[in-house]
Amino acid sequence: MNSVDLDTEADTDDRVDEANQPDFVLPDRTIALVGMMGAGKSAIGRQLAQLTGRDFIDADNEIERAADCTIAEIFERYGEPHFRDGERRVIARLLELPPCILATGGGSFVNDETRTVIRENAISVWLNADFDTLWGRVSRRSHRPLLRTENPQQTLRDLMDARNGYYAMADITVETDDSPKEETARRTLEAIATHAEKQTEQ
Repeated sequence: MNSVDLDTEADTDDRVDEANQPDFVLPDRTIALVGMMGAGKSAIGRQLAQLTGRDFIDADNEIERAADCTIAEIFERYGEPHFRDGERRVIARLLELPPCILATGGGSFVNDETRTVIRENAISVWLNADFDTLWGRVSRRSHRPLLRTENPQQTLRDLMDARNGYYAMADITVETDDSPKEETARRTLEAIATHAEKQTEQ
C-alpha cells in the first residue's frame, strides 16, 4: 500500500438536515462506527452526519484513495496484514481531523493498535446485527474479499465469533436490524447522549 499523505483532504459528505438537529450537545469527539461488514456503518453514518451537521467519512474509501486500488485488490496483491497496517495509518490520520462521523472497516477494531487509537481519540459505537441481518445484506454483493470462500455463510459466522468480543469493547452498543436507517440513527444518537451524560457524572 502506498504511503499515506496526512495532509490529504478526506472525501466528506456534509449534507445537513437542519430540521432534525439533535436536541443535545454532541461530544467534541469523532463518532467512530465499528462492527461487522453489513452492519450498516456507512448507511447509518450518513444519516448521523445529516442529523448532526458533521462530515461523514468512510475509512474504506479513504484507504482505497490512499492505495489507488480497491480493498479487494489490496488483499489479493499484498495480503491482509499489509491492508491492516495501511488501515491503521489511515484511521489514525482521519482521527486528527475535526470531529466527524467515521465508518470503519469490519476488521479495524479487532487490530489492537487501531482499536487503541480509536478508543483514545473517538467515541466508538458498535452497530451490532445478528447473523441473518448481516447475511441478508452481504450476500447481495460480491466485493467482500474475506467472504470469497467455499462456504461464505460459515465464514461469516466464524468472523462474528472471532470479532464480537473485540466489538464489545466499544464505548456504546446499538442493536441494528432491518428497521429504517433513520430510526437506527436516532437510536444511536440517543445512546451517544446517554453515554455523554454518564461521562459527565463521573
